[in-house]
Formats: sequence, C-alpha cells, structure tokens
Amino acid sequence: MPFDQALFHYSLVSIFLIGPPTFIATNFITAPYGKHHRTGWGPTVPSSLAWFLMESPTLWLTLLLYPFGQHRSDPKSILLISPFLIHYIHRTIIYPLRLRLKLSKGYPISIAFIAFTYNLLNAYLQTRWVTQYADYQNDEWFWWRFSGGLVVFFGGMAVNVKSDMELMRLKSGGGGYKIPRGGLFEVVSCPNYFGEIVEWLGWGLMTGSWVGLGFFVFTCANLVPRARANHEWYLQKFGEDYPKGRKAVIPFVY
Repeated sequence: MPFDQALFHYSLVSIFLIGPPTFIATNFITAPYGKHHRTGWGPTVPSSLAWFLMESPTLWLTLLLYPFGQHRSDPKSILLISPFLIHYIHRTIIYPLRLRLKLSKGYPISIAFIAFTYNLLNAYLQTRWVTQYADYQNDEWFWWRFSGGLVVFFGGMAVNVKSDMELMRLKSGGGGYKIPRGGLFEVVSCPNYFGEIVEWLGWGLMTGSWVGLGFFVFTCANLVPRARANHEWYLQKFGEDYPKGRKAVIPFVY
C-alpha cells in the first residue's frame, strides 16, 4: 500500500477511535477556557491568539495539500472544499479578530496544542478525500447530496456565527456574564454549538464519505458534553432567573 494511502487509512481509523474517549473525558473534565477558566493547566496565551494558532492548519495545510490531489482541477472538488474553507476562514481569522484581548482570561497552551493536533489530522483527512480519494465520475448522487448538504451547512453556520456574535456582544458590554436571549438562545443554552454540529452534519451529507461522518461524530463527542457543562454553569450562576425550559444544545431534546 502506497504511503499516502496507508496514512489516509490509519488517519481515518484514528478519527473514529478518538471520538469515544473524547466524549467520556469531556463528560468528566471540562476544558478550562471561557466560562470554565481555571488555573493549573500551565501557561496561557490570549484567546484570540490561541484560536488563530490552533485552527490555522485547516487553512494552511488544506491549501498546501490541495494542489497535489488528482482532482485539483475538478469543479466538483473545488466546490466541495469551498464551504470547508469558508468556515475556517471565519474561525481562524475573523473570529479571533473580533475577540477582545482585554476580555480574555487566557487560553491554556496545553488545550490549544491538543486542538492544533486534531486540526492537523482532520484537515489532512478532509482535504485528501476531496482532492484525491473521492470518486466524482461515478457518483450519480453528488449534486443532490451537495445541494442538500450545502443548505444544511450554511444554515448551521448562520446560527453558529450569529450566536457567537451575541455572546461576544454581551461580554463586551461589561458587568460580567449575562443571560443570553433571543433567537435559538430561547430554546438552548448553546446555539453556537448546535449550529456547528449542524454545519458538519451538512458537510457529511455533502461529502457522502466516512471522513465527513467521522468529523461530524467527533464534533458531537466534543461539543455536546461542553454544552451540557455550559448549561449547568448557567443554572448555577443565575439560579431561578435562568429560563427553565431551555435545553443544553439540541432544541427540545437535550
């Protein structure tokens, strides 16, 4: 088996293997940033810098690998990779620029390094699938999947971005944390996480691949426990003032 095929195969297996332990670990240990900031996790950097550095492989590695794929000139490949890059241009560049350094409590380098490593793995997998291993010629359902998945993806991204902007607006107003209101905040505590989960569900539909499914499953394993921790944090902080009907992340369900 050629080296790249072997690397792709073992990377694909890895993304499924790390999902269950991630889910178990994050149910017991909440990563110490944002609302859950606490000492004891080593040196920190400003959150804006951490987000830029740890998310950056999704841009530079994707753009580095893309020209080496056999489908690099295929319009389907170019269209398919575009939503992935659009999300990460926002997450890697625009989102950190909007974070206010003076509001940042610091982001542990240890947590950022773990995220950086995962993003290396994931960017490699998604890019190599789109540019090298997808079979566009014999994929009769490509346009149906792509069109439906694209609607789901950008619907989720709209929720994710709008919710993040509302949380940053509340923090920039001073006076500490406040109860978010409006939009999907009326039904879940973490619509930003719900939006991102929906995004990668859409990506999985677009790709119709094991790599897309692996990304979606890992996203759920990582974000659902954190959403629950955030929900419990809100309940403890605001007590009777916090809306009792809200779920953690999935509207009306969980």
